Amino acid sequence: MNRTYELMFIVRPDMADEDLEKLISTLETTVTSASGSIKSIDRMGKRRLAYMVRKFREGLYILMTIEGAGTVVHELERRLRVTEPVIKFLTVRIDEEQKRLEKIKKLRDAKKKVSAQPAAPAAEEAPAPAAQETPATA
Repeated sequence: MNRTYELMFIVRPDMADEDLEKLISTLETTVTSASGSIKSIDRMGKRRLAYMVRKFREGLYILMTIEGAGTVVHELERRLRVTEPVIKFLTVRIDEEQKRLEKIKKLRDAKKKVSAQPAAPAAEEAPAPAAQETPATA
């Protein structure tokens, strides 16, 4: 069963651009060879870390959105663990969250449609009583 995951990893800030591209293409190959697919890759650039990790205060952030089975993620995490320039990584399953958000959105849209229908006739009636009001005498 295919699921959607976000994989965020941080590499050393002094890593050369070509080495970073080589690492990303290796991970892409790993995903595709395991019958997965990459939805997006976001190179977020150099950012300051919240705390010092392996003597680094900043790192290059990369966010990958992956679709595939759990074995794909297991293999990616194994590769990231043994890759020396990778400081930290985190994988999160996001398909359940996306389903939940879509369900909430559908409920909100349905409520808006229901509440919008009675509100239209009430808006037409509202100005009529205001016109009948008499001004206060001084």
